[in-house]
Amino acid sequence: MFGKKHTSAELAYIAPGTKITGDTVFSGDALIGGSLIGTVTSKCKLIIEADGRVDGEVDCVEVSISGHFNGKLHCEKLTITNTGIFEGEVSSASIEISEGGQFVGTRLTAKTVEKKKTKFFVEQDSKPVPLEATQ
Repeated sequence: MFGKKHTSAELAYIAPGTKITGDTVFSGDALIGGSLIGTVTSKCKLIIEADGRVDGEVDCVEVSISGHFNGKLHCEKLTITNTGIFEGEVSSASIEISEGGQFVGTRLTAKTVEKKKTKFFVEQDSKPVPLEATQ
């Protein structure tokens, strides 16, 4: 009646004290109260609670940070609450930071993301070579 109700299949919960390491895919929303280290993919919302922590690379629709995030983030909407800490690199169409929330990092625009993709390879003798090899 007042919003979308979640069934247990639609909401994943990582409890405080729990630590998960590796590649994680969520089919629905995810609530992180513990620690998650690695690559996270979701077509829904990722919520990091005040005691929660995510370290790694995240690709999802929406992220709300009340705890700590460290790494690379790609999402449509990012919200950092008054207790949230973001450290890293974000590519997002919308960012909202509440008073007290902390953002330490870089925001990439769509234009910056395209530049990074096209500069990764340079031409050398008509063969693409990783940029690191040319320096």
